[in-house]
Amino acid sequence: MNFISDFQKIVKEIKAIIFDVDGVLTDGSIYLFSTEEFTRKMNIKDGYAIQYCIKQGIPIGIISGGNSDAVRKRFNLLGVTDIYFKSTVKLHDYLDFKYKYQLNDNEIAYMGDDIPDYEVMKLSGLPACPADAAKEIKEIAKYISPFKGGEGCARDLIELILKAQNKWMNNNAFQW
Repeated sequence: MNFISDFQKIVKEIKAIIFDVDGVLTDGSIYLFSTEEFTRKMNIKDGYAIQYCIKQGIPIGIISGGNSDAVRKRFNLLGVTDIYFKSTVKLHDYLDFKYKYQLNDNEIAYMGDDIPDYEVMKLSGLPACPADAAKEIKEIAKYISPFKGGEGCARDLIELILKAQNKWMNNNAFQW
């Protein structure tokens, strides 16, 4: 078996990507203020890649245990329509997304960073994680980004997939 050609085959079959939020699209830190909502920091390059990926016909899903109006607004502005917040069992929301788009597990990439992502990562065709993910998550990941959560790991995964599918840097890459 050739690992590189097998991995390329897996990447080329991806038709949708799902991301966890905290620890993947953020660095996992939350900033506490006297208001009821936490503040998070997100990477602008991840945002560009997410909206570009959607334009390329690859749906993006967000599954998070959190619930933030600001985070929802951010993803809505990027064109994400499949946002699952307050996800106590991420597997349920993964299956909803999968059935909505009539996908097989091998057609879905999932990037998570901690134990609540474990079950979904075991099912997805391309389980991925940031460089600073929990040990148990790294052990089951088929792709570990060299970037930490909130520091471009989502863009890295999207680029990897779109480049393998010849969808990176085409005519509509130069606009938001």
